[in-house]
Amino acid sequence: MEKGNFVDHIRIFCRSGKGGAGSAHFERNKFDSMAGPDGGNGGRGGHIILRGNAQLWTLLHMRYYKNVLAKDGQNGYKNNSSGHDGDDIILEVPLGTIAKDAETGEEEIEILEDGQQVIWVKGGRGGLGNANFATATNQTPEYAQPGEMGSEGWKVLELKILADVGLVGFPNAGKSTLLSVVSAAKPKIANYAFTTLIPQLGIVSYRDNKSFCMADLPGIIEGAAEGKGLGHRFLRHIERNSVLLFVIPADSNDHTGEFEILLNELEQYNEELLHKNMVIAISKSDMLDDELKQAIAETLPENVPHVFISSAANKGLTELKDMLWKALTEPAS
Repeated sequence: MEKGNFVDHIRIFCRSGKGGAGSAHFERNKFDSMAGPDGGNGGRGGHIILRGNAQLWTLLHMRYYKNVLAKDGQNGYKNNSSGHDGDDIILEVPLGTIAKDAETGEEEIEILEDGQQVIWVKGGRGGLGNANFATATNQTPEYAQPGEMGSEGWKVLELKILADVGLVGFPNAGKSTLLSVVSAAKPKIANYAFTTLIPQLGIVSYRDNKSFCMADLPGIIEGAAEGKGLGHRFLRHIERNSVLLFVIPADSNDHTGEFEILLNELEQYNEELLHKNMVIAISKSDMLDDELKQAIAETLPENVPHVFISSAANKGLTELKDMLWKALTEPAS
C-alpha cells in the first residue's frame, strides 16, 4: 500500500484492568474493638470499549497504538466503601470496523452505527469484601475475595469501507476517472495499472437532492482471491457495498470474458458477493459507433443491466446514475 492517510488494518496488544481486591476489615470503636466486618468490595477493572464515529474514515489515528492497557480497579475500603472502578479506555473507530482475535481470527465485534458502543475487552470483576460473607454462624469472616484478572491478548481491527456502490474492474479500466466526474472526489488518475492503491470515496448527487456514496477500489487482477496483486487487502471492502458496478473498458479484447474473470474472483473470495445487485458500465465508449455498441451489447449477460459511458465526453452518466439508483432501491436478486 502506498504511504498515506488511509489505514485499514491495525494489530494491537490489549489488556483490560484487574479487579480490585475486597477488604477484610473489621469495624472498631471505643466500645468494641471487633464490632463486625465492614470490608468493602473491590472496584471493577477498566474495560476496553469500541465506539463508532461517523467522522472517521480510516484507522490512521490507531497506527501508533502499540499497547492499550486499561487501569486496574482499586481495592475495597473499610466502612463498607467500595474501591473505584478502573478507568475505561474508549477507542473511536470508523463505521465498518471489525474487531478480531489475532490468534484465532474469530470476529468479535462489528461497528456499523455512529455512537455504537461495545465492550471489546472486559475488565476483571472486583472481589467481595468480608462484609458479604458474614452469616449467623460466621459473624467474623477474616477473608475477602481477590479481584479477577483482566483479559489480554493481541487483537486486530479491520476496516471494510461502507459505500452504496463499489467500482469493480481491472486496473486502468477508468474507475478513478468515473468517480472524479460524477463526484467531488479527486482520486489519482494516470495511464498505467494500479494508479489507485487506496480506496477513494465520493458522494454522487442524484435527482431531487438525493445522493449515494461510491467507492473506487484498487483494481482486481486474475488470481486476486488467492492473494495476487493487492489481493485480500482490498477485496474485503467490496463486501460492504450494496451494488457492484463493473467497469469494463470499450477497448477490451473480450468484454464478457473480463466480466466473468472479475465475477470468478469475487466468488472465490466470498460467494455471497454474487447475490448483490450488479450493473455493467462499458467505459471509454466515445470511441465506439452504434454498430460496435450493438455488437458488444449482444455478448453481455442478459440478467445484468448495462450502459455505455464516457467519463471524458460526459456521455451516458445520467443513465448510469438512474440504473444505480434503481439497483440501490430494489431488493438484491
